[in-house]
Amino acid sequence: MTNIEDHAKQLGRQTPMPDSPEAAQLDRVPNPHADTDYLARFTAPEFTSLCPVTGQPDFATLVIDYVPDRWLVESKSLKLYLGAFRNHGAFHEDCTVGIGRRLVALLEPRWLRIGGYWYPRGGIPIDVFWQSGPPIQSVWLPEQGVAPYRGRG
Repeated sequence: MTNIEDHAKQLGRQTPMPDSPEAAQLDRVPNPHADTDYLARFTAPEFTSLCPVTGQPDFATLVIDYVPDRWLVESKSLKLYLGAFRNHGAFHEDCTVGIGRRLVALLEPRWLRIGGYWYPRGGIPIDVFWQSGPPIQSVWLPEQGVAPYRGRG
């Protein structure tokens, strides 16, 4: 197995917030259980980006589920990458699908899905869901656990 420090360039170091998602460095580390199908989940309940038209903040809960193959995403780099969207203007669909595709390109997982549960913009919640292909039949896929938007009452 390779040394973690060879892959996780930000882990254990003081790292500034990237200026943009494109500038963010996502790190991956070797999966010690690459011979096993299992689900890993990241939940980002305070994700923010900016509306590309008005510049107003948009808020979402992101749930990222993946079945790793040879690589795991290093969590500090994922946190910094997601934080880089705070000053990034993009529509909900672009943010959600773009994050999923970037993770698939980096990790080459057996499967990945992302759910973007966005708070209303203009009175309408826009939830966005994307997955890399059909689910792996041998893996338990729990519900993402985010209730649909109800408003008050």
